[in-house]
Amino acid sequence: MRGFGELEAKIMDRVWSWEQPATVRDVLEDLRTEREIAYTTVMTVMDNLHRKGWLQRELNGRAYHYEPTLSRSEYIASLMRDALTSSADRAATLVRFTEQLTEDESDALRTAMRRLGRRKSGSGGAR
Repeated sequence: MRGFGELEAKIMDRVWSWEQPATVRDVLEDLRTEREIAYTTVMTVMDNLHRKGWLQRELNGRAYHYEPTLSRSEYIASLMRDALTSSADRAATLVRFTEQLTEDESDALRTAMRRLGRRKSGSGGAR
């Protein structure tokens, strides 16, 4: 898994934030509040995101309605997982990562680990 290009990221950011299906026209109009951009450019990028598996689409009337295949948090978690698995020394990578966390981020990580521990112990450790 890799990160998005600049325009792909802007489009995915909008689709994630809306939390409802979006058309090319919806995304185009929102992008045009920041910059001039052609309909065909947005359509091509959204079609590419669909082909890559990031967006799913359904024909509704004459227009496709697009939705993300993963939530933003699922996508980011996948990027983090890919980065970790590419490390030769995962423990050292995790240490370096946690050293960079703010206090709030450290608190959030501890909370997440406690939740995960409760979930695993509540299910007998099986998935």
